[in-house]
Amino acid sequence: MHKPPAAADRLSPSETAQPEIIAAVDLGSNSFHMIVGELRHGQLAILDRIRETVRLAEGLSESGDISPDARQRAIACLSRFGERLREMNADKVRAAGTSTIRRAREDTDFMVEAESALGHPIEIISGIEEARLIYSGVAHSLPPTDGLRLVMDIGGGSTELILGQAAVPKALESTHMGCVSMTERFFPGGKITREGFTKARLAAQLELRPVKAFFRGVQDVEAIGTSGTIRSTEAVARELGITASGLTLDAVEQLIEKVLEFDSVAELSLNGLSDRRAQVWPGGLSILAELLHVLNIGTLKISDGALREGLLYDLLGRLQHEDARERTVRAMETRYQVDELQAERVAHTAAALYAQCKKEWGFSRNIAGKVLDWAARLHEIGLDISHDGYQRHGAYIAEHADMPGFPRAEQRFLALLIGGQRHRISKSAFNVLPDGWQEPGLRLLMLLRLAVLLNRSRKATDYPPVTLSVSGKRLTLVFDSTWLSENPLTVADLERERDFLSQVGYELSLA
Repeated sequence: MHKPPAAADRLSPSETAQPEIIAAVDLGSNSFHMIVGELRHGQLAILDRIRETVRLAEGLSESGDISPDARQRAIACLSRFGERLREMNADKVRAAGTSTIRRAREDTDFMVEAESALGHPIEIISGIEEARLIYSGVAHSLPPTDGLRLVMDIGGGSTELILGQAAVPKALESTHMGCVSMTERFFPGGKITREGFTKARLAAQLELRPVKAFFRGVQDVEAIGTSGTIRSTEAVARELGITASGLTLDAVEQLIEKVLEFDSVAELSLNGLSDRRAQVWPGGLSILAELLHVLNIGTLKISDGALREGLLYDLLGRLQHEDARERTVRAMETRYQVDELQAERVAHTAAALYAQCKKEWGFSRNIAGKVLDWAARLHEIGLDISHDGYQRHGAYIAEHADMPGFPRAEQRFLALLIGGQRHRISKSAFNVLPDGWQEPGLRLLMLLRLAVLLNRSRKATDYPPVTLSVSGKRLTLVFDSTWLSENPLTVADLERERDFLSQVGYELSLA
């Protein structure tokens, strides 16, 4: 008879469990990046990094259309990324589109094709969110400090500036200038001229003028540069013996003079400079020179961490219950003087209703319950402006405020719920959401409306004794008869709500 293994011989749960693979994908204006990591005993170990030059910004027209060639390069790259993710069994992936995708005309077909190629959803993040994530990536890639840091990142279509203390960003800015856009604008056809550098640097000065007061003249600040343009510039400066490490304005000026020895980017060839970087380097150098000049930076240190690392560590934070979106919601509750007890009552009721219909209505994504909770906790932020139409004010704040951690689509979703909590329901408003989210979004709105309505008395009591059952487009609320008799105004509100729901094809019954 086979003898079972002794306890000491058995594998521990940590030995038998499959490692958790997570990944981040940065859809930049010049290059796409992917970084893959593995969680080992709560720590993140980097397994793979991939970078491909896609030149998406080069294919963006003034009207916001992406050219067929650029689309093909992007989809082909994402297909390769998707294949690698599947091979490595990465099930937690965060992908983000930046400047060029932000400026592109809403193109549902391209985004559907891109997400299909990658095999994962792609967020479109704001410039401020991009700046926050860049700072996070840098902070996680350098030794910890309690001091001030000024981080700069020159991308293909935008340049981000972040002033922070220790791991916390204090001031964030995203400017509309990048190495691709500046090279195309001031070095047309790839022709290198001194006049082109002069005009490009003047344009960079003008772009920095409105924001320099936030970043210039800060005492005892550590200046750090990251991403392709800055890292390539330091590599070339080292190869030429101009610097041992880091960058100064004088070093960048010397590099500009070296570039002016060439007539075009096609001829540009320097040790440490790749052919693909050379195509956009003149514009990047122009921006870098003015960053050092306008912000009065003596020495710029270089970091390997950037947006993709920030995405990865932000995803890790979400998995370990340190979600930046939670911090943002708490901050907004304070900023807009939300009645936190009332917000908590509404959120509690909404969560209870959600739990009772989650399975029947097919809320399979974890984000559904989170968005409902955030909307419940922020549903009264508009009261800080005016009681009249406060839901509209709240929706405007939720859609347009800088909300660290939230991609554009989630902010829009949150705004729809907050704005639709009262009066008539606009079903067409949900058309801005992806097809798969329109009906679930409408149903989440119904749950929020019921939660707000059931707590209209603002009483500090427990969750009202109600049971919700759903079947397709029919909702049935079952109350304790005593509670109904004690709350006639709520009954009247529910009867009016029944009429509102019927206008969008749903039936509400009270029992």
